[in-house]
Amino acid sequence: MKITVLANKELLGKKAAAAGAQAMRQALASKERIAIIVATGASQFEMLDNLIREDIDWSRVTIFHLDEYIGLSDTHRASFRRYLQERVVDKLPALHQFVGVNGSAENSEQELARLGKLISQQDIEVCFAGIGENAHLAFNDPPADFTTTAPYLVVELDEDCRRQQLGEKWFDSLDEVPTRAISMSIHQIMLSRVLILSIPDARKAQAVKNALEGPVVNTVPASIIQHHPDCQVFLDNPSAALLSRQ
Repeated sequence: MKITVLANKELLGKKAAAAGAQAMRQALASKERIAIIVATGASQFEMLDNLIREDIDWSRVTIFHLDEYIGLSDTHRASFRRYLQERVVDKLPALHQFVGVNGSAENSEQELARLGKLISQQDIEVCFAGIGENAHLAFNDPPADFTTTAPYLVVELDEDCRRQQLGEKWFDSLDEVPTRAISMSIHQIMLSRVLILSIPDARKAQAVKNALEGPVVNTVPASIIQHHPDCQVFLDNPSAALLSRQ
């Protein structure tokens, strides 16, 4: 695991995007097409803004995303499908394919099967992600399932996770925040050849310390990244503030 601390979230986003883009270009040098995973949320704004400006042949790239609320329309401002459509897909007209998680599908089990079939046909070169204030990875809240090999699963969202979504202004009240979501599994995330984590802001500092310096336990879901063979973590000064080593 490589940890890079930047002065602010703008530099963090630029460096994280550059590192991931370099891994993508290396993969495209030997493969006709590649697949990547991108995350959503406030922590990814700067990284995604830089990633879409990188010199990449997007016509050879398929994008998967990590998670989506169950029952939430893609017109809602908190919808991750909408987030990625507006921030990434619409700005990459040459993109080969975007595989969205349909949280408003009538049958969640059928949606899990659809997503699982599609992603199982791909080798994921790069996963761009972050971690939550409760150290979740995707929507795998503590205690996360470290054993399932299913690519996607239905998860229950804990109150800390839901309060984070409210605090980021995606919803107007806690009651509006859904309690269930479809999430990519820990196992599937860990299959990515390169893992790029963008984690800005002081509110993530305790989760960063627990994930990077504590034991690998499912009560700190993001701690699993300590076992990834090529994980690059990008922090800003506030999110790195509690680390004993920087």
